[in-house]
Amino acid sequence: MAENQQAAAGSDNENKAQFALQRIYVKDLSFESPNSPVVFQEQWKPQVNLDLNTAHTKVSDNQYEVVLSLTVTTKIDEKVAYIVEIQQAGVFLVAGIEGPQLGQMLGAYCPTILFPYAREAIDGVVNKGSFPALMLAPVNFDAIYAQALQRKQEEGQEETPKGEQTH
Repeated sequence: MAENQQAAAGSDNENKAQFALQRIYVKDLSFESPNSPVVFQEQWKPQVNLDLNTAHTKVSDNQYEVVLSLTVTTKIDEKVAYIVEIQQAGVFLVAGIEGPQLGQMLGAYCPTILFPYAREAIDGVVNKGSFPALMLAPVNFDAIYAQALQRKQEEGQEETPKGEQTH
């Protein structure tokens, strides 16, 4: 009888949602300061531009690699002070989560976990380039993900009359 209870408990555990961070790593990192040392003589009133992107790949049955790509371009007037590009990645175990919830997890929740690591790496490399610290403001990945979904739905609705649908 105890064996039957264990078997039933085992099947209950398999149906429950599971999420675990397995590894965080820098996949790619680049720093350029094309106008050094001239740019050091300029008054430091930088214009900072941040571009970001996320992507995910299924590694195995329940493992996904999520990559957060950030490009920071900092200019003084029209001169580029520095450009930092990073691909901060993580491997996540995701089981028992499917459909829209899985998309939300991989497109918003995982990037939210990765962002502080990317921000710290960017700050460190900027300091090593002899520039003042750059602490990027937090990013609302839930809002970005929702906007991306809305754009996809609008594009999908536009294509519907042509008989094509994207999912």
